[in-house]
Amino acid sequence: MSADPAPGRVEIVALDGIPEIAPGDDLAALLIAAIERSPGLLPLLADDVLVVTQKVVSKAENAIVDLTTIEPRPEAVAFAERFDRDPRQIEVVLREARRVVRMERGVLITETPHGFVCANGGVDASNVGPASGQIVTLLPRDPDASARAIREAIAARLGVDVPVIVSDSFGRPWRWGITDVAIGVSGLEPIEDLRGTPDADGRVMKSTIRASADEIASAAELAFGKTGGRPAAIVRGAHPRRGEGRIADSIMPREFDLFP
Repeated sequence: MSADPAPGRVEIVALDGIPEIAPGDDLAALLIAAIERSPGLLPLLADDVLVVTQKVVSKAENAIVDLTTIEPRPEAVAFAERFDRDPRQIEVVLREARRVVRMERGVLITETPHGFVCANGGVDASNVGPASGQIVTLLPRDPDASARAIREAIAARLGVDVPVIVSDSFGRPWRWGITDVAIGVSGLEPIEDLRGTPDADGRVMKSTIRASADEIASAAELAFGKTGGRPAAIVRGAHPRRGEGRIADSIMPREFDLFP
């Protein structure tokens, strides 16, 4: 990995050797160790970004539910039977929801306490480790705080203040497939509001808001993949806008929703 990629070039290195995460593990220490043994990564640069998947953050923080302890309500049972779903997982999604946006055709879309609108409220049964089928992970309670704790640990150990993104996979309206987005940030602004600035032709932009943290998260996912066992990556050359942004800055208020 080059120390300073040329303009127009972004490099991504997934971190290998991170073990299966269990509740209480020092995730930041494990990430730092993976960075230190990755050839060419050190020294870290101030414009590097560490992207960490939600799954390992949730495991380390014990944001986990044992499905054997869940008694689903009749609504959850009926929905699960109709669409071949696990009624216990449906129940967890309903318990975690601030509101149910849609519950149709086997798809359950909710708004989480964080303000995210996503399928299953971020409750996930995939890649949960040896207890697969028995547990689900929840989203971290405060993903910004999770990112901040990792960032502070890296700065203390490696002497570089590297922005951190916690990422998760979301679907998108009117498009097939999922892509990773940022659900927690520390050390950068999750969006870049370009309204009022000129484009390459000098024309003032009136509506362009760049989802830069989401773009970095999605790029990182290409490197660590869904089944590769690599839950984190360093992105170099993206040059994010530094700052103390919050992921809430990227959530559109409901009054702007054209399809309520």
